[in-house]
Amino acid sequence: MTRTESPTPPADYRLLLPDGWFRIPLDPDQRDSSIDALVERQFRGIDNAPHLKEELRGDLRRRAVKAYRGGGIELYLSFQAAGPFTIPASLLVTLAPLRHAEPLPPEELARVLAEDAEATEDGNGNAGTPVPEIAVEELTAGTAVRVRRLTRQPGDNGPDAPQAAHASVSVEYHLPVPGTTAYLLLTFSTPLEPIADAMAGLFDAIAGSLTWTE
Repeated sequence: MTRTESPTPPADYRLLLPDGWFRIPLDPDQRDSSIDALVERQFRGIDNAPHLKEELRGDLRRRAVKAYRGGGIELYLSFQAAGPFTIPASLLVTLAPLRHAEPLPPEELARVLAEDAEATEDGNGNAGTPVPEIAVEELTAGTAVRVRRLTRQPGDNGPDAPQAAHASVSVEYHLPVPGTTAYLLLTFSTPLEPIADAMAGLFDAIAGSLTWTE
């Protein structure tokens, strides 16, 4: 795969996602109708759970508003099934303008992220906090910085505690937007730490499908 060069900023992007993923545009004019459609789909055929429906609707709206305020463009939620179980995962797409007169090379961004991670680790003095994996990779859409993190959930009491097995996994892709100084940030996450490698592979495949459109 080679980097796609573009002299002008792209008009948009495309992503390929597996069946069972639902898209919520975060623009205030669109998100409520998308959330309503998702809630109705999830409770199709269930007429005796109005409280649960409203609880889910409220949770999704709060999540969407928070993501939008942070620069989010769209949110994808996984309702992909594996037998009787649903595989929980999400993808938040964010446009991150950088305050630089010139584009910041991915290699430089990777160095900055690595230094920040090292400073955070030293400042916390927490040997049980996993260090994120940071690498520069080539995608069809360009050179990107990939960051994989393991985040311990609230209630963990240390690396030797039983709760320490409960952690969320996230994979970030920082991809320069051609012709601009901005980055497109893809943030994947799942609470399924026991199958982290498999989920990371799925996230990598989705990120690798991104293409710019004119």
